[in-house]
Amino acid sequence: MKLIDAASRLEALGNPTRLRIYRTLVRAGQSGMPVGRLQEKLKVAPSTLSHHVKSLVSVGLIRQVREGTTLVCHAEYDTMRGLVDFLVAECCADEATTGCNGRKTAA
Repeated sequence: MKLIDAASRLEALGNPTRLRIYRTLVRAGQSGMPVGRLQEKLKVAPSTLSHHVKSLVSVGLIRQVREGTTLVCHAEYDTMRGLVDFLVAECCADEATTGCNGRKTAA
């Protein structure tokens, strides 16, 4: 993952409403959640929800699929895993004598 992509995704998740939306969709699983149900669950005004969903879609964290007359939001799990992997990829890489858990490692 490129640094600019990671920064954009983290910036999107830096908003409390967008983070709540994203976490709700992650919890919903592969089936996702209809926009109307998401709005009810989070008690967010439709226009506000639309604005925040658009931001999450634009950075690739969620996608929307039309199923008949219903618009369903889905978390993009591969993107989420990529972001987490990016964040931990070089964990403690410059630490010569201890690992990430603080224990001494064999040199």
